Amino acid sequence: METLQAINPVTGDVIDEFQRSHPEEVTKAVMNSRRSFENWKKISVLKRMEYLKAIRFNIMDNLDDYAAIISEDTGKVLTESLMSDILPTLDFIRYYEKNTEEFLKSKKRDTPLTFQGGKSYITYQPLGVIGIIAPWNFPFQLSMIPVITALAAGNTVVVKPSNETPSIGALIERIMIEAGLPQGVVEVVQGGRDVVSALIEAKPDKIFFTGSVSTGKKIMEQASKHLIPVELELGGKDPMIVLEDANIGRAVEGALYGGLANTGQVCISVERLYVQEAIVDEFLIKLKNRVKQLNVGSGKSDDIGAMTTPDQVLHVQKQIDNAIKMGARLETPLLIEKNFIHPVILTKVTHDMEIMTEETFGPVLPVMTFKTLEEGIRLANDSDYGLNASIWTQDVKLGENIANELVTGNVMINDVLKNVGNPDLPFGGTKHSGIGKYHGPEGLYSFSLATSVMVNKGKNPKEVNWFPYSEEKYDGLKELLKTLNEDKNIMKKGRDLLKIGKKLKGMD
Repeated sequence: METLQAINPVTGDVIDEFQRSHPEEVTKAVMNSRRSFENWKKISVLKRMEYLKAIRFNIMDNLDDYAAIISEDTGKVLTESLMSDILPTLDFIRYYEKNTEEFLKSKKRDTPLTFQGGKSYITYQPLGVIGIIAPWNFPFQLSMIPVITALAAGNTVVVKPSNETPSIGALIERIMIEAGLPQGVVEVVQGGRDVVSALIEAKPDKIFFTGSVSTGKKIMEQASKHLIPVELELGGKDPMIVLEDANIGRAVEGALYGGLANTGQVCISVERLYVQEAIVDEFLIKLKNRVKQLNVGSGKSDDIGAMTTPDQVLHVQKQIDNAIKMGARLETPLLIEKNFIHPVILTKVTHDMEIMTEETFGPVLPVMTFKTLEEGIRLANDSDYGLNASIWTQDVKLGENIANELVTGNVMINDVLKNVGNPDLPFGGTKHSGIGKYHGPEGLYSFSLATSVMVNKGKNPKEVNWFPYSEEKYDGLKELLKTLNEDKNIMKKGRDLLKIGKKLKGMD
């Protein structure tokens, strides 16, 4: 039997072993999910919300246990497991419990004048089976939130957790069983690339992937062969723009948290710090002093935990080494102890360095200066990524104007990271940062089939636009087009259209 090992990044110990799913087992999971969908889609929205509530209560009853499992599997400190994995999951469940019924109601739309007497609306129906491929950095949150959203919309789910954090897959199975969900509504498969490939080949009705750009491209390529729609939540290289009028103390604290939370292993981490020249000296002094005060370790009072994988340690170290070789300056000691990387501040960085162009995913704060506001905006937009950004200024209106000039899916002003936790705001990137949006009502709609419906009461024997055609009908239609598109008193236009309509009907 092939197994996956869950390894504690802090100790290097094997936590547990899990059976890898063979391709035929993945196919079976999708088939089970499709059979379950036939019943799940028929139950009421209110009944689905009862299941979501049961999931929420199960998590609430096991906070310490689940936080410990997440930390043991990822190496993050316990506070971050609770705050960044569990808290947003609970927030989103409550949000969809409260709003799903309203969001999924049919929505009335206008009907053109030329189709008088009819009505138009949109209905939202579930897509079917959703394949969710989750990452290892927030393995609980980034599995559970898309799972919950898909379930709320009436779909069933096959979820594949990262092979780096397989304990989370077992945890999701446990929660769904204890919450009483019908069998097959949520299926979990474990493994690596072969399992991803098998999941796509089993032809679910949509693929939702969170992870790297390179893997996202491969998934999209394979899914395109079957015309399976994909939603891709990919990487970021998020800029933080600190203007000279910013509250420097707050900006420093924002940079620390935005760049170093979860050891920098966040898709919306601050990975490019642009500080206006007039304040950069003061900013750096305060930043370096605060970095020295952070605790690195795995206890409840520690701030910076372990990197989740040794490969990621090597990746971060390589970017730092390359930057230094190209002229960057270390402002803090480079201290790496097994899977722990102490926070790093770099200056004299340029956009010729990978540390400023490619995702780092580690506890590194590269600081670059700019003179004018225009230069700061240009530097922030000079990236293949467009996931998130933050702007720091005491002139909020100016910050909002800058936000409109940034090419990114999400922006915060005088804060960091929290926007991904706002259940009511759609979240997603542009450029290499992904395709599609989830969260908010848009999240439900991304897992729904929107069907446009027009209703004609069918009282007339035929319609004006039907056969037969004639020269008189052509002239009448031409008169109709001119009247519809000319500027005139609305009352007069209405009377004219009524006359033309009667004339056209008489031609039938």
